[in-house]
Amino acid sequence: MKFKIHPDNISPLYVVIAGLFICFLMLSNIIVGRLVSVGGIVINGDFFLFPITYIFGDILTEVYGFERTRLIIWLGFLVNIIMATYFFIVLRLPYPKEFVDNNAYMTVLGSTPLIVFASITAYFSGEFTNSITLSVMKKITKGRWLWTRTIGSTIAGEAVDTTLFMGIVFFRALPFQVWLQIAVVQYLFKVGYEVVATPVTYLITNKIKRYERLNAFDYGVVYNPFKI
Repeated sequence: MKFKIHPDNISPLYVVIAGLFICFLMLSNIIVGRLVSVGGIVINGDFFLFPITYIFGDILTEVYGFERTRLIIWLGFLVNIIMATYFFIVLRLPYPKEFVDNNAYMTVLGSTPLIVFASITAYFSGEFTNSITLSVMKKITKGRWLWTRTIGSTIAGEAVDTTLFMGIVFFRALPFQVWLQIAVVQYLFKVGYEVVATPVTYLITNKIKRYERLNAFDYGVVYNPFKI
């Protein structure tokens, strides 16, 4: 079966995948500051959720190409800024004395500027590293061995994402051993998550390719994250 090499329109399925990508991204960024202790190991609250965004990123790049994925990464970036800005403004508006839960809202949603900066920096850098790595590897492998691209791009993207976020937010706030434990566990889990999910990623990606009759190869594409 022959597929188109590049997309020439925006399909409803592309919009659905993009919406789910941004949904998981927003949920991850809201809960990321909540530390969880599992069997004595400390992890972030987005431990089980955020890796899914990388799977969606893999699917977007593999099927629709880097340029279409770049648009969604920027949209996620914009949505995060809007969300953080709205939280910041609303949580500082006057409230009636009968409302006694403001401190709880501040604790959960009142992210500090440092966390917001770390989150959007790590997301932006990690997602583009993931997408570019997968796109380049696809051309090198001539579209074969999808597992090498999904796992290889996650290894690169998650290394950038985890290092930036953990370095900006927690490096000075935690003892080095605790910081290193969280960073290493986060990274290994997220990469392991991708490995375990590889059969599912294969299945979904191939079904989407057949449905869309599309298999993007980014020949001639300039990997400039700032070109929209």
